[in-house]
Amino acid sequence: MSWRTGDGVTSEYVPWFYWVAVFGLYLWFKLFFLLRVRGREHVPPMGGCVVAANHVSFLDPPIVGASIRFRAVRFMARESLFRGRFMGWLLRKLLVIPISRERGDVAALRQGIATLKAGGMLGLFPEGTRSPDGELQPAKGGIGFLISKAGVPVVPVYIDGTYRALPRHRRFLRPARIRVFIGAPLSPEEVTAFGKDYEAIAARVMSAIAALRPKSL
Repeated sequence: MSWRTGDGVTSEYVPWFYWVAVFGLYLWFKLFFLLRVRGREHVPPMGGCVVAANHVSFLDPPIVGASIRFRAVRFMARESLFRGRFMGWLLRKLLVIPISRERGDVAALRQGIATLKAGGMLGLFPEGTRSPDGELQPAKGGIGFLISKAGVPVVPVYIDGTYRALPRHRRFLRPARIRVFIGAPLSPEEVTAFGKDYEAIAARVMSAIAALRPKSL
């Protein structure tokens, strides 16, 4: 059994397992981390788009997916995570796209662009890897290339609290309040105005993420 994605445009079918997992994670995050999401109305209800967020913890991908809830979000993850039989099965059921960090993975980039052009949603972390100190890091140019080729809106997201809950240097969860701030999408015209300056596109997306960080932080 599988269901259509919530965008109503792509012909892709999403495994029922994905929706059950997202619903279960959302309840867990609400109960254990007191998850609060602001700006969900900024997420386009249909059509291809990129969701770009800061990255400080392994919790970030499921937090983003659970926060959006009504649309399936594909993420990219390093292919080494797929080596175990169970983990490989689980990540594929959760629509994760494997990507190699050791070489330029053209096939993964093409799959990401194809997902966007087909009307799907792709979740990306412009920093490329988890921040070692919880602070925002410079964006990698790869996201700029992908966004430029796809020509879709980019929804910036700032996640607060996952660094306290599970930072890069810890193995076990700690109680923490987690808040997710979703901003208004950057239009395709705004991000592609930089032409082939992919670093500038990535930096623009990163600045939109930074602008969502509450001043109290």
